[in-house]
Amino acid sequence: MRDPYEVLGVSKAASEKEVKSAYRKLAKEFHPDLNPGKTALEEKFKEISAAYGLLSDPEKRAKFDRGEIDASGMETPQREYYRGYADGDAGAKYYSHEGFADEAEMEDFLSGIFGGARGGGHRRGQAGGQSFKARGGDASYTLRVGFIEAAKGAMRKLTLPDGRVLEVKIPEGLADRQTLKLAGQGNPGFGGGPAGDAYIEVHVEPHAHFTRKDNDVHSTLPISLKEAVLGGKIQVPTVQGPVTMTVPKNSNSGTTLRLKEKGILDRKSGQYGHHYVTLQVMLPSEPDPALEEFVAKWEPASADDPRAKIKV
Repeated sequence: MRDPYEVLGVSKAASEKEVKSAYRKLAKEFHPDLNPGKTALEEKFKEISAAYGLLSDPEKRAKFDRGEIDASGMETPQREYYRGYADGDAGAKYYSHEGFADEAEMEDFLSGIFGGARGGGHRRGQAGGQSFKARGGDASYTLRVGFIEAAKGAMRKLTLPDGRVLEVKIPEGLADRQTLKLAGQGNPGFGGGPAGDAYIEVHVEPHAHFTRKDNDVHSTLPISLKEAVLGGKIQVPTVQGPVTMTVPKNSNSGTTLRLKEKGILDRKSGQYGHHYVTLQVMLPSEPDPALEEFVAKWEPASADDPRAKIKV
């Protein structure tokens, strides 16, 4: 992946506001919903979202600037090991260790204690005739997923630094920065001991049109002047697919309508949140002589001042 600053077209000194502004501008240009069927643009949007996901996170951005992670957000797994143990014959003594990356490192440690794995009369990996078995350490990784993937659930693949590929199931309704546990997918054990676990912190990429608040989804929907004045049924995109919604007559910009249970699953209660749609009335993109003529001759029934509530 390219340098995230280069992808968004901002300098390393760019403020959080400048980064966000650059992302929004690019998202509107390359979002797949606005460019259906254009695979190249979809890949471009994924790159843009990944870059924003890294630079919008102060901690991740600082780590990238210090060279602790790469542009994909991959960092050295944090090796957090549990207390080791020996499970040889009955009555075998328990031993503890601070954590070893692999069997060779453990053997070096034992050699230092027992005078060498072979020269001290003990077999490799043994102490007093009792063989060591130690649980492998846990490993931590990060995985970026799309907003819709987190909302609806998905299967993703995570390639580890050692080349292994993990199949990660993203459960429906997963929130940003939640951690998934993959039992037995961490660092290998020693002497036939079990492997540790893998902990996957999921970073949900922002969406160009949807924002999440708890389990509700919020979006702004443009409507035409005719739809605003006369009302009618329109199609509204949601995380669960297009939904038909009725726009009331005489709807203003800022009017918010609710689509019941079209939000995100609450994994504890099993209930879905709602989708709140805020209307934005749009005039025609090109001049319309007929509309201009009508408005010029139109005499409003009431003399409402749209700026009456503004106080300075």
